[in-house]
Order: sequence, then structure tokens, then C-alpha cells
Amino acid sequence: MELRHLRYFVTIAEEQSLTRAAARLHMAQPPLSAQLRKLEAELGTTLVQRTARGAQLTEPGRVLLEEARRILHEVDQAARMTREVGSGLVGRLALGFIPSASNAVLPPILRQFKAEYPDVTLHLQEMRPNEIVDRLHDRRIDAGLFYLPFEDPALHVRSVAEESLVLAVPATHRLARRERVELAEVAEEPFILPARHGNMPGLYAIVVDACERAGFSPRVVQRDVWLMQTIVGLVAGGMGVSVVPDSVRRLQRAGAAFLPLSDVSEQAQTAIAWRGGTAQPVLGSFLDIVTTRSPAV
Repeated sequence: MELRHLRYFVTIAEEQSLTRAAARLHMAQPPLSAQLRKLEAELGTTLVQRTARGAQLTEPGRVLLEEARRILHEVDQAARMTREVGSGLVGRLALGFIPSASNAVLPPILRQFKAEYPDVTLHLQEMRPNEIVDRLHDRRIDAGLFYLPFEDPALHVRSVAEESLVLAVPATHRLARRERVELAEVAEEPFILPARHGNMPGLYAIVVDACERAGFSPRVVQRDVWLMQTIVGLVAGGMGVSVVPDSVRRLQRAGAAFLPLSDVSEQAQTAIAWRGGTAQPVLGSFLDIVTTRSPAV
């Protein structure tokens, strides 16, 4: 029994006429009659009786009609789901991201992706950048967002957003009311630095490079602070100053002020990384959205 035999039979049952069924199937009636006889011979029973009122189903025919419709529906559904998975319309995507990516970079990407691909299940995991890389290699996540610089020949890495750096100072600081400052003005201040994770210098390297370009090495009182909100909290508590991405302003921490830097050209770059080789369709759909967005936050 082939699927086409079931489709022929269902059409005959719905039209209650071999002539009308043949016309609907765009075929001549004799071949259709032959296919029906072949199906009846295979099943060993009569499915359709020809009467003056047309083609009427027998009791076995009514049973087959119900089952044939179910089978054809499931086959059509399987074909549709297969096409959708192949085109990246449905599936599952595991994404790792550093917490600060949720300040500005990640939300608009997620909104657009969910709007265009509502049937894709997103599994989001907040983690350290070195954990993102480890889980990419172990195939436990499909893609990850973290700060550049970073290099790994086994991974594709692409910058997806850039943002200016700002100086975070306590609200009571002597510079807090200024509209703009130079980084060199806080050369003697105690500094709070973000964490460096293994071979991933990330934001730590960007901040240290900016200080060195301004003519000083930061006097560190607190290093290896992972979370941006923790850095801002320490600044608000008067522990020191820090250089952070501009999107950190959105945390709106009382007791901290954020000042644009006139002498700093370095920018915090958020990148997406994924494994080399052929990307699964769902990941390809996600990358299309991520990489076509403006690189500026």
C-alpha cells in the first residue's frame, strides 16, 4: 500500500463518484478504478460499492477512510515539521551569555527572534565567558555572547555590538557633576577592575589599555569583579572608581554617577561565538538576526 493509494481512496470517498474523483485528481477514470481495485485486492475486501447513487463506502471502507485521513494528516504534519526544522523555523537553541549582555545587547535580539521564530525554544544560560567557550567546545550550548578580545581557531567569532566606555564614580565624588571628564583626571584614584577569565582578557584588557593610553597604570583596590552591578555597587559605596560600558548606566544604581570620557577611544565590543562547520538551521536563523543588527548600542 502506498500513500498515493490512500489519497486516491480518500478522494473517491469524499466525492462519492469515481468520475468526479478522477477529475479532482487530474487523471482519467479507468486508471483510478484500477488503483482502487488494486487496493481492495491487497486488503482482501470491498471498500467501495458502485450504485445508482454513485460510489458508496462499505463498512470496511468507512473504517479505512477514518484511518487513511489520520495517516495522511500525520504524514503531512511530519513533512511540514521537517521543512520547518530544515529552514530554521522550529527547534531548540541554547545560548550562553555574560550578564552585562542583558543590559542592552541581548533584549532587542531576543524580541526580534521571538517575533520572527515563535516556535523555536530558547534555552538561555547566564555564565562566565570562559564557561561559554568550554560549553561551546563540549556542544552543550550552540552560541555565546561575551566581550572581545578573544581568539579561538575552532570557533567563529563576530562582533555584534560596540559601546563607549564611561567613568563610574561615587555620587559624592569631586567630578560627579561634570558633563565630561578625561580618564587622566582619575590617575591617582583607587580603581575597581572587572575580572579576567583565563585566556579571555575581555573588558579587563580594554580598561587597562585605556588607562595606559591615558598615561597611567590603574591603582587597583578591587580586582576580578565579575558582575557589572557589583562593580557599580562598590563604586556607589565609595570603594573607588571604574571604567564600564555605557549600557551600565541603565542599572540606575543610587550613589553612582556615570561620566563620558573625552580622551578614550576604546570601545567595549560584544561578540557572538559559535562552533565551526555547518550551523544547524535554527542557529543560522539566530545568527541572521544578530549579525544584521546595528553594531552600535
